[in-house]
Amino acid sequence: MVRVLIVEDELRMASLVRRGLEKEGLAADVAPDGEEALVLAGAHDYDAIVLDVLLPGITGFETCRRLRARGVWTPVLMLTAKDAVEDRVAGLDTGADDYLVKPFAFAELLARLRALVRRGEPERPSVLEVDGLRLDPATRQVTRDSRAIALSAKEFALLETFMRRPGVVLSRLDLLEHAWDFAYENRSNIVDVYVRRLRAKIDEPFGHSSLETVRGAGYRLRREGR
Repeated sequence: MVRVLIVEDELRMASLVRRGLEKEGLAADVAPDGEEALVLAGAHDYDAIVLDVLLPGITGFETCRRLRARGVWTPVLMLTAKDAVEDRVAGLDTGADDYLVKPFAFAELLARLRALVRRGEPERPSVLEVDGLRLDPATRQVTRDSRAIALSAKEFALLETFMRRPGVVLSRLDLLEHAWDFAYENRSNIVDVYVRRLRAKIDEPFGHSSLETVRGAGYRLRREGR
């Protein structure tokens, strides 16, 4: 039997969704807030989680982020009354698999849950490690020699691009295509600026020189950067 966890503080909404799922032959549990959701999701193997964004205490975004950080990879369908692009992006970036805006048709909720259950629990994204550098795409954490490094979103994207291709020379165009969007012109020096910022954070404080300039070609993350 498919088992779903509903995380919703509005009792009427939670009850309606639960009854609807049970009528369709699914088992459903309800958590009224993020803290209880973390406990239940850690103790039971759910096939999917329906997670409201606006919860008392920690938000749905934070709940999802903590689930992923704890290694819970159950597919998450986020519910929210907000339809702004930034809210949808925030939900997906914290680890949600799908997004549904309130008010919604129950038939659509059910169809989306079926699709998530068919897809199954995704594999944990691989943690990237190069010469003491460790980057976790899921938790968005970067460390070197076990020391945390704070990076902006763009710095993180650029470093991830390098760490997925250690030892490979990447041109400025390669880096623009992977870490930026088409709004940037190829002749922009934005890549050089961000490479300097990365060096100041991942290399200089640790006595490394991982990010190497290859004259006339681009940049390379050396496998051994000392």
